[in-house]
Amino acid sequence: MTGAVIKPVIPATPSPHDGCTAVGIGTTRRTLPLPAMPAPRTNSVVYGMAAVDCRGRVADRATLTALSWTPGTRLDIREARDLLLIRRDDYGMFTVTKQGHLRLPATIRHRCRLIAGDRVLLATHPQLNLLIIHPPAALDDLLAQRHTEVLRGDPA
Repeated sequence: MTGAVIKPVIPATPSPHDGCTAVGIGTTRRTLPLPAMPAPRTNSVVYGMAAVDCRGRVADRATLTALSWTPGTRLDIREARDLLLIRRDDYGMFTVTKQGHLRLPATIRHRCRLIAGDRVLLATHPQLNLLIIHPPAALDDLLAQRHTEVLRGDPA
């Protein structure tokens, strides 16, 4: 058989400057821009979320472990600006329960408007031996401005 020989068609390889990457033989794909990465964390705060039960107990193993608080650890619990500040105190009136839960006294729960089922943010500062509990109302206040900024002025 004699006839004209057909030359093979080989696509050009994309240059690294055109925003494409090679995927396979003869195919290319546009790469998506990468988001800016946030700076790495520089503090040792441990965060947790937990629900308050009907007896005022809050359980979050990660935060209590970060503070080395075990059942029977005596605590001082104070309310300041709608947050609960909890510290180890050898003479404290409150303790970590046998099950490893924090039990928030009713007077403090009422003052912070906490009810059963509310989820709270726990922030542990191990170097200060301090646990801060943020009730939902405090979180609303903390996040309102940030949400407004992100939503370009539209209230959340």
